[in-house]
Amino acid sequence: MESEAVATRPLVGSISIPGRKRVMEDTISIRPNLCSPEINRRRPVDFFAVYDGHGGRHVASMCRERMHVVLDEELIRVVVDMGGSSSPCERQQPLEGQRTEEAWKRVLKSCFLRIDEMASCICSECGSVGYQCGFPPSTLKPTGSTAVVAVLTDETIIVANCGDSRAVLSRSGSAIPLSYDHKPDKQEERARIEACGGRVVFADGARVEGILSMSRAIGDNYLKPYITSEPEMTFTKREAEDECLILASDGLWDVISSEIACAVGRECLRERDPAGDLSSRPLVEGDGRGDMFSSRSACSAAALLTRLALGRNSRDNISVIVVDLKRNHTAV
Repeated sequence: MESEAVATRPLVGSISIPGRKRVMEDTISIRPNLCSPEINRRRPVDFFAVYDGHGGRHVASMCRERMHVVLDEELIRVVVDMGGSSSPCERQQPLEGQRTEEAWKRVLKSCFLRIDEMASCICSECGSVGYQCGFPPSTLKPTGSTAVVAVLTDETIIVANCGDSRAVLSRSGSAIPLSYDHKPDKQEERARIEACGGRVVFADGARVEGILSMSRAIGDNYLKPYITSEPEMTFTKREAEDECLILASDGLWDVISSEIACAVGRECLRERDPAGDLSSRPLVEGDGRGDMFSSRSACSAAALLTRLALGRNSRDNISVIVVDLKRNHTAV
């Protein structure tokens, strides 16, 4: 009998603050060892996400509570869907190469679509689903959220992005973009919007119909089909030279470049104490789960990036997740 793989937990630091805004619309989600799906040969996958709400916090909050749950549900179904059989013998055959990537794309696209459908039923006044609170939908203000999701396997970093939050990989001293901001004046995005009959209007920056400063988002039904929830995805093979993964809302990226953010992350992680870098207790900010071990050096990186953004006059909420790709904590 083969011995079971030793379970590990990623070392992570995170912070999510209102910054100079009076309301907090950002949320983060950290779900280590989310599940062990057949698509990943029953090895665990780790889940990290940043959601930046606009027009209210409710869609971002719903994403924090539901996105990883929906992803888990989609992963359970994927092998049966791809293989067309539910027999145990056939289901044990792993997907390989391009088929694995295509399966992940289907899973994540379906996940974002389902979350977007849930967002269409959220009351922007109180956050209840299905307008059960009594507020008529016609009186509610528009609301939505970005979503940048990173799924880590032993071999691959998978990023799905919708909006202008961002994921960046630090590798060998360089910043590698793993997502691309969805701005309305981006050539491909503008062409898609105009093909749907929409307009990109320049009013304090490029905006869809002169309103929203991003071209993809969860929610924002009043701007569909010009605004889409379909994510763009990247698949990056993990290398020994990978140092850290940074996910953040635009409260950071508006004033800090990807290169500076990765440099800060590298320096903080380089100063870690191998014997005492773990914090004294499990910690997950914003999630309420106690099965992720924070690292003092990763927490320092997240905190320093936040302070730098504030020092550079960021006017938005700021949310940062820093994942140490050099070290893991072995689960007991």
